[in-house]
Amino acid sequence: MEEKTTKIVNEEGGLNFVEQEIKNDLEQGKNGGRLNTRFPPEPNGYLHIGHAKAIIMDFGAAEKFGGTCNLRFDDTNPMKEDTEYVDSIMRDIKWLGFDWGDRLYYASDYFPKLYDFALRLIKEGKAYVDEQTSEEIAAQKGTPTEPGTNSPYRDRPVEENLDLFQRMNAGEFEEGSMVLRAKIDMANSNMHFRDPIIYRIIKTPHWRTGDTWKVYPMYDFAHGQSDFFEGVTHSICTLEFVPHRPLYEYFVKELADESYCPRQIEFNRLNLTYTVMSKRKLLQLVKEGLVNGWDDPRMPTICGLRRRGFTPSAVRDFVDRIGYTKYEALNHIELLEHSVREDLNKTATRVSAVVNPVKLIITNYPEGKEETIMMDNNPENLDEGKHPMPFSRELWIEREDFMENPPKKFFRLSPDKEVRLKGAYIIKCTGVKKNDDGEIEEIYAEYDPETKSGMPGSDRKVKGTLHWVSVPTAVDVEVRDYDRLFSVENPSAEEGDFRDLLNPDSLKIRKGVKLEPWAAEHAKPEDHFQFTRLGYYTVDPDSKENHLVFNKTIGLKDTWAKEQKKA
Repeated sequence: MEEKTTKIVNEEGGLNFVEQEIKNDLEQGKNGGRLNTRFPPEPNGYLHIGHAKAIIMDFGAAEKFGGTCNLRFDDTNPMKEDTEYVDSIMRDIKWLGFDWGDRLYYASDYFPKLYDFALRLIKEGKAYVDEQTSEEIAAQKGTPTEPGTNSPYRDRPVEENLDLFQRMNAGEFEEGSMVLRAKIDMANSNMHFRDPIIYRIIKTPHWRTGDTWKVYPMYDFAHGQSDFFEGVTHSICTLEFVPHRPLYEYFVKELADESYCPRQIEFNRLNLTYTVMSKRKLLQLVKEGLVNGWDDPRMPTICGLRRRGFTPSAVRDFVDRIGYTKYEALNHIELLEHSVREDLNKTATRVSAVVNPVKLIITNYPEGKEETIMMDNNPENLDEGKHPMPFSRELWIEREDFMENPPKKFFRLSPDKEVRLKGAYIIKCTGVKKNDDGEIEEIYAEYDPETKSGMPGSDRKVKGTLHWVSVPTAVDVEVRDYDRLFSVENPSAEEGDFRDLLNPDSLKIRKGVKLEPWAAEHAKPEDHFQFTRLGYYTVDPDSKENHLVFNKTIGLKDTWAKEQKKA
């Protein structure tokens, strides 16, 4: 099913359904009329655009209703976590335009409270130590249509459970030999209620707490309680947690009272065509060297999108357009590209670059002469001014902009045809020079000195306009052309190895691209430019003083807008 890509809002006040639920709770005075959301990432990987949708909801809802939003790292599995991921997550959130202020928390902050809560459940006969293997536990849980069977350890005496659990945390037992399970209902229709595991043994030192703990809480046990300890009022998450909600509420209500209780609300995940969102698969791509790190511009990671040249405002606009619903959908990557293109069209500085150069010689232009052409920085916003661009007898133009035997409606340069050089003069092709292989080495033309743009007499019309760069002052740069990482629309739905679906042409590196000198002088990492007639490009952090690298962010052709006009 594909989600409509118009903005999905509630009729009342332009709110999506999650915001409407929050508004209703506030109006009813729940939790004292207080709003506190949270964004709870696991520090076991880099965030992707799906997480951006959650961030925008969590922080955005808090902003909209005058509440607060916590950043809480769910650091309950030291085997997979790293401070590298913590740092990257904080960078990504700030890049998107949000800040948690003094509300930075970790699930590990609550390990003592969670451990004490587990001891309380054991003492109340609501939890027990199980020595079955993970396979045995899975087998005796039953199926959605058949009840499970009780563990042989389910009725252990309280004292024995307390002793074993404390010894588990003391490190006396091996990983996988014992778990602590909540004693709920092995016949419950919700499989999550069938005596879920709430603690397991992990002997890997924790990056924050060291060797203090040998047992660590499971997500379903730690998450709701951490929300409660922090004072979170609305735990907003994605639809896969709908079956977990009753268990969330079960544990929370063991702690909460009528004055305050967190509430879980779910919305649909962000699924994108030609993309995978699985952390496991993204990690596999990185570890196997199939991409150049987490911030590879082909990756859907936030740092990858940033490096490619996507902007925070474009990502937020895209999320706003697709909205939040209660059903899963596959969103078109073309809409994301449309949002990026619209944003960069307003902000990117226009410059001239020639990707596939061939030399154009204006034979009647004086040798040794150079003049300055003033070019608009952005025709969408003339207040941004102009910049100088040198013009000379020898220019670089795109090889594709010339044809000896052109078809009809080819409005670029060909023998005896006229075109305008952007911002400069009208020229007419007079001939070409070829090498021994028949390839064109030079194109010859004459210019009309009375047709300089902006001067009297320059209003003579021709159908074609070419961009160009002066040969003596051109700067050689590297351009990395990025395309979609996968060659099929929905790689997650395909059978077989997802790596076989990778697009072999997702990266093409072009060296010797000719760039005008003003752009080369002013370009800094993450600056956005529109290469005239070619697309939007962003300066890559790999750039050095004498070696500029540009990433192709997006082309000029807006397929999404075109399709919407047809519709």
